Amino acid sequence: MTPLRDLFRTFGHIGLMSFGGPAAQIALMHRVLVDEKRWLTEKDYLSALSFCMLLPGPEAMQLATWSGWRLRGTLGGLIAGGLFVAPGALVVLALSALYASFGTVPLMQALFMGVQAAVAVIVIEALLRVSKRALKGRAALVVAILAFLALFLANTSFPVVILAAGIWGWIAARNTAASTDPLPAPPGAAGTFRTLALWLVIWLTPIAALWLFEGGLLAEIGLFFSKLAILTFGGAYAVLAWMAQAVVEDKGWLTLRQMMDGLGLAETTPGPLILVTEFVGYMAGHRQGGWLMGMAAAAVTLWATFVPSFMMIFAGAPWIARITADPRLAGALSGIMAAVVGVIANLSVWFAAHVFFGTVGRSTFGPISLLTPDPASFRPAMAALALVAGWLLLRRHMPLPLVLALAALGGLGMQMAGPVSYTHLTLPTKRIV
Repeated sequence: MTPLRDLFRTFGHIGLMSFGGPAAQIALMHRVLVDEKRWLTEKDYLSALSFCMLLPGPEAMQLATWSGWRLRGTLGGLIAGGLFVAPGALVVLALSALYASFGTVPLMQALFMGVQAAVAVIVIEALLRVSKRALKGRAALVVAILAFLALFLANTSFPVVILAAGIWGWIAARNTAASTDPLPAPPGAAGTFRTLALWLVIWLTPIAALWLFEGGLLAEIGLFFSKLAILTFGGAYAVLAWMAQAVVEDKGWLTLRQMMDGLGLAETTPGPLILVTEFVGYMAGHRQGGWLMGMAAAAVTLWATFVPSFMMIFAGAPWIARITADPRLAGALSGIMAAVVGVIANLSVWFAAHVFFGTVGRSTFGPISLLTPDPASFRPAMAALALVAGWLLLRRHMPLPLVLALAALGGLGMQMAGPVSYTHLTLPTKRIV
């Protein structure tokens, strides 16, 4: 049995070094846990990874939680998953507080202008990376295109797009399912239901208490991010467009510029990218009640974002052998991943429009709703900065933190050369849920 002190030391190190997104984080854990420590076998690690990719939520954090569970049960899972998130969460909290206090200072605004240009490129890079993994045939490409059109033109709700893609993948794999070997025997269902019931109580009791006794912003944040936690299939980028539009256009918790700045901050910190939700929660709380309310809102956001992942891992881990052998579930995942390409493409267009144009509205033609940037508000300096960031990231393969730092300096140079207007967002009526 792995000593707890070794578990603390190892996953503390992983949490501090988990930069670069889920691919880099998963590779880091593989090197440490499989190759160096030999605590896990290659087969078990890859099976658990496949299972985590089927789940909503941050797959790297869930994989860390499963690894701790496999080594020391529930306590080990809490240690591993908690240490994977904690360093990044503390850094994001500190950066959020600094941003809320000094983000309107002209120097900070200039630096973050460059970050916004780089963020537009980062999302495009994520689109290219996910496309290579998800688009394995013509059918997957069609699903991706339809998902993009449903979001970009018809303003379809994000959960509807993901659900439809998963159902399509499940149905498309039914012939494969008939020809497979018998599935492994399932574990006892009673234990699974007990685990689910326990963690549902742990997860939802504080949210219900806020709803009953506070009934304000904290309760709304808890409910919103709890819903988000069960819809984040395909990684953080897949849900960012939905979340950004909801918190900016529908709820008004922060501005689009602040949302993009928060994404830039989250990209430079350890831990899962979905920690950008903590920034959103802090900014919403700070806007209403200062730093103390911001701290409370950030805590509620973290709770609603990550507790569901612990629940899904602890309840589902005994089922991994059976679930990962079911081709119908694999088909559903393939359909969802194809749709995620379209979702991220929509996010790319949405961010790019607001970065490269100073004024962006929306025009409605019957069931079709289109972004309508004002051509007169085009910002050539921002476009040039994004092109440079894209060249550094995609062609020169520079580390992401370095690209963001250089882009921030470029934004400062732009502001010193002449005033640059910020995006004016025209708020449309959106179907968020």
